[in-house]
Amino acid sequence: MSTQANDPRQPSAAKPFVSPPVNPQDLPVDYSGFIAVVFGIAGVMFRYKLSSWLAIIFCAQSLANMRNIENDLKQISMAMMFAIMGLVTNYLSPTRPGTKS
Repeated sequence: MSTQANDPRQPSAAKPFVSPPVNPQDLPVDYSGFIAVVFGIAGVMFRYKLSSWLAIIFCAQSLANMRNIENDLKQISMAMMFAIMGLVTNYLSPTRPGTKS
């Protein structure tokens, strides 16, 4: 078999791939964290239960896909606080006059 004699690859020159370091400002935007903040604020301001639940779901997704621990954790914690605040105001506050329970 002459395949090994004619093989142009050189195993001694092979090096493992090392990804280059990426600046935290160059990372892509965390859209799920941004959407969680928007849904959380909508849940608090407009008293939408679904919006608060969606904010918690997007917070969990953003937490699972976190790349930059410092910046993303601030955004996720803010979104989680808005979502929890929205759920508390929706489920534990007295009903507004003129609305059905």
